Amino acid sequence: MRSIWNGAISFGLVSIPIKLVNATENHSISFRQIHTEDGGRIRYRKFCELEDREVTGQEISKGYEDADGTIIPITDEDLAGLPIPTARTIEIVAFVPEDRIDPLQMDAAYYLAAGGAPAAKPYTLLREALKRSNKVAIAKFALRGKERLGMLRVVGDAIAMHGLLWPDEVRAPEGVAPDNSVTVRDKELDLADALMDTLGEVDLEDLHDEYREAVEEVIAAKASGEAPPETPAPERGGKVLDLMAALENSVRAARESRGEEPEEEAEVKRLPQRKTSRSSPKETGGKKSTSTTKKTASGARKSTAKSSQSEKKTTAKKTPAKKTPAKKPATRKRPA
Repeated sequence: MRSIWNGAISFGLVSIPIKLVNATENHSISFRQIHTEDGGRIRYRKFCELEDREVTGQEISKGYEDADGTIIPITDEDLAGLPIPTARTIEIVAFVPEDRIDPLQMDAAYYLAAGGAPAAKPYTLLREALKRSNKVAIAKFALRGKERLGMLRVVGDAIAMHGLLWPDEVRAPEGVAPDNSVTVRDKELDLADALMDTLGEVDLEDLHDEYREAVEEVIAAKASGEAPPETPAPERGGKVLDLMAALENSVRAARESRGEEPEEEAEVKRLPQRKTSRSSPKETGGKKSTSTTKKTASGARKSTAKSSQSEKKTTAKKTPAKKTPAKKPATRKRPA
């Protein structure tokens, strides 16, 4: 990795020569501007307004435009000779717990490489001191024409530095949160917790830039004269009318994607399933219960009547049926 800045870390009276290298790299695909009609490249040429001619990069330097439009030339020597200690030094000013740093202040990340063999001992000393203290170092340094804040922390066996925005460069979140008062029920929080637990953790190494891969496929297809692949439109959910139902569906979908058994889904499906599962047994059970109650209610009479009548029918009905049981109702019907 090529160093972009050479200097030293000022750790009290200890000076550690270091080299600053970029800790991150950009893998995004860059495009060129072209003329739509013929595909010709669009280039920007730099012209001098006074001479009205194109100039090269070696002829270009910095300048500050004053309020009245006057340009004040500023050279690299002017910036290198600034009367501040951080011009070529990363000056550590404090050691604080890492949770004291607001992530909103985090900026670009760099690795600090030891500048030669003499720097190995003090470099290792600072690294081990940061490890044992469980703290990060807050430092000030100058880079690309401005003084910045930095946070030094240990990454593996190296010391990394994150550029930090100044506190006044971070905007307050005014007008961002909803103005109206919103009440969240405990059941909704329980389902949100269940969804968080179901999604669980993820290995960041498994995440990749799907957009860049899709763009590369389009470029490869068009380069070979083929039609670019059609990307299916993402599914868009409608307006969330029932937050509970949306949470339940989210938990169910997350569990299905992880191949979990449906037994765990019963915890979320209880609310809608209880109504349907209980209603059907109540209907069948209600009929059975009413029929049984009728049987028990009338059965109390029928049981005694049947027990007595069964005996009578077996003894009396069998013989009277031969005598005149049919004539008796006939005689009874006549007066009626």
